[in-house]
Amino acid sequence: MCLAAPYTIKEIFPDGSARAVSGGVETDIRLDLVESPASGDTVLVHAGFAIQKLDRGESEELIALWNEVSRAAAAAFRA
Repeated sequence: MCLAAPYTIKEIFPDGSARAVSGGVETDIRLDLVESPASGDTVLVHAGFAIQKLDRGESEELIALWNEVSRAAAAAFRA
């Protein structure tokens, strides 16, 4: 089973990498697999690679769901 997490691109670097953020955590990702990425885009990231760019409606819904799952998981670990 593979899992991709939604990240928002903050900054794109000349080497094809980017700084992205998800849930307050920043990381560097690769953009080789998505077409025309831009700062502010939300992408799905798996194993350090952006694998899909999401449109605004998709990204807002997915981020809300991702945050809900994250809160539920954190509550389960505290129990």
